[in-house]
Amino acid sequence: MSSQTILQPVVALLLLNCIMFFWMYATRIPAIQKAGLVMDPNVPSGEQMSKLPANVRWKADNYNHLLEQPTMFYAVALTLVFLGVGDGLNTTLAWAYVGLRVVHSIVQVLWNAILVRFGIFFVSSLFLVALVLRAAVEVF
Repeated sequence: MSSQTILQPVVALLLLNCIMFFWMYATRIPAIQKAGLVMDPNVPSGEQMSKLPANVRWKADNYNHLLEQPTMFYAVALTLVFLGVGDGLNTTLAWAYVGLRVVHSIVQVLWNAILVRFGIFFVSSLFLVALVLRAAVEVF
């Protein structure tokens, strides 16, 4: 098995980012138009967006979340590839992390049950920590 198999879940998570990007704007732009908002550069963006319905804001919140903790995932996955150990259990852990991030995204954009999201986030974080620890063992 190639140490590059871990790149598959990396690309899958990047694809989720792309999907959320388009979904965010596909819902946000019509909501801005419907609300008659005029984007004022002198008013903080968050203040303006708070006037949109919650279910529209959830998509942007999720997109932002996908640009936060997953940066650690990308770094550790590329580190594991560079070290030649991005296969086997490391790929399995990576897929578990990405799968849970997909579920987290679905929950957040459709339902936004915060306690459910937190549980999914917490478990996905454990998989990420496991990857980081495995990379640390290889490096140190």
